Amino acid sequence: MTTFAVITGASAGLGREFSKLAAAEGKGVVLVARRKSELDALARELEAEHKVQTIVVPVDLADKSAPDTIFREVEARGADVEYLINNAGFGSNGAFWELDPARELGMIEVNVTALAALTRLFLPAMVKKGRGRILNIGSTAGFQPGPFMATYYASKAFVNSFTEALAFELRGTGVTATVSCPGATATEFAGVAGTDKSALFKSGVADAKTVAREAFDAMKSGKVTFVHGFKNKAGVQALRISPRSAVVAIAAKLNRPA
Repeated sequence: MTTFAVITGASAGLGREFSKLAAAEGKGVVLVARRKSELDALARELEAEHKVQTIVVPVDLADKSAPDTIFREVEARGADVEYLINNAGFGSNGAFWELDPARELGMIEVNVTALAALTRLFLPAMVKKGRGRILNIGSTAGFQPGPFMATYYASKAFVNSFTEALAFELRGTGVTATVSCPGATATEFAGVAGTDKSALFKSGVADAKTVAREAFDAMKSGKVTFVHGFKNKAGVQALRISPRSAVVAIAAKLNRPA
């Protein structure tokens, strides 16, 4: 019987790569994002190349009803979900009080609320079956406060912490939870967030295909936390021993609008 992977933010970047990886395994794919035309094109590509079933769900995860819409569509199609990949997310750049309040609250809805809601919706069936994999896309940003990207960094702190706690609760169930923590990565994220000219992104970015493959493999092996790349691993370790004031100042320097 075919099992499915639900992938949010599937229309581009890491989400597109995760969709290809799941389809290459023979998984059916539930493609979730706002842009229906891109999802339809990806679905045709995956069906042609891998002969897999696809379900396209064009929703905006900033809409509070979106997680229920996704879940109902999957249930109606009778799809047996084995992988839930909560990849969708976005950021912004600037002093918090100057940023669009609706966009900041929408970021929390997408990066935090929708991720938690989808996990709660799909997890009970996984536990009942005794199998399943959850992959949440956190960030190295989640290990520290981030001036000029305050909401984004805080949202990823939730993802990192939530997933680690969830992984502990799932011990012995046959279901695992993994948080992937990449640093700056070559996707649409920087352009949308307005950080493409920041010192952080000018210092070098990782390849999306490599980051997706490493995260996918970490999920498959049941790792709890996976930090990508030597530089990022060293940076996370340095955070543990560095004065908090210095950590915040460095993050501010890297994120300060150009």
